[in-house]
Amino acid sequence: MPFVFDFSAPTPLGYFAALVGDDDSLPLLEAATALAQDEYPDLDVQEVLGDVDQLLARLRRRCSNDTDPLQRLRALNQFFFRDMGFGGNVNNYYDPDNSYLNAVLRTRRGIPISLAVLWLELAQGLGLKARGVNFPGHFMVKVNLPNGQVVIDPFTGQSLSREDLSERLEPYKRRNGLVDDFDVPVGLYLQASPSREILARMLRNLKEIHRTQEDWLRLIAVQDRLLVLLPEAWVEYRDRGLAWAEMGDARLAVSDLEIYILHTEDALDRDAMDQRLQELKRALN
Repeated sequence: MPFVFDFSAPTPLGYFAALVGDDDSLPLLEAATALAQDEYPDLDVQEVLGDVDQLLARLRRRCSNDTDPLQRLRALNQFFFRDMGFGGNVNNYYDPDNSYLNAVLRTRRGIPISLAVLWLELAQGLGLKARGVNFPGHFMVKVNLPNGQVVIDPFTGQSLSREDLSERLEPYKRRNGLVDDFDVPVGLYLQASPSREILARMLRNLKEIHRTQEDWLRLIAVQDRLLVLLPEAWVEYRDRGLAWAEMGDARLAVSDLEIYILHTEDALDRDAMDQRLQELKRALN
């Protein structure tokens, strides 16, 4: 039998799966841009990457080869936050477009993590040792300079002192009982985030927006990507199963909830989910 070549384009989910298959070669900007393909099916991801390359080219013209890292950081922040006007969307924070990089490039408005992904691409393109930080409640970026570390809020462009960071942590610590004997240093909250974690946080932001709006179809598309990204995140099977149930597809809901039950013996909601599973099975019969 002759070999048949398949020249069909990959589905958006298949394309995303190919991008995130290996941690060592995961292209954060491209994978983050690809998240928008569910909402913008005609999106040309390579065109968006080209737009970012053009920004980087403009920025590089402001820095010579011997510009020291601190000066490069200042040039980047001047260009990104002031000249280009990137900043937080304070008027419509929960607009899904704030998570789609093609929209953020167009409007210059986003949420901390989407702004951070663009900022990081430019920072690393300038040779800065910049990383994202999964800070509780608000994504940050940090840069290691010869004389120390700078932490920046990508929503505002503000550099944050250790005192600023401690103050921002207080509500989180109180909520989670992390005070007195259980207190931990601020530095532990400033660990660099791997690209996979950054993408997961972007997707979970979208997931929460769609869940709040009871937009089950969009929620399921986000869950599909989360499970490609994190195949053993069993709670994502649970949440996708519950969304399928809301959509009226008991068969797919049963399949996902069975996976969740199988892998989570100690989950606090296991009995409740098992009861929901039995209800769905009865509905199927």
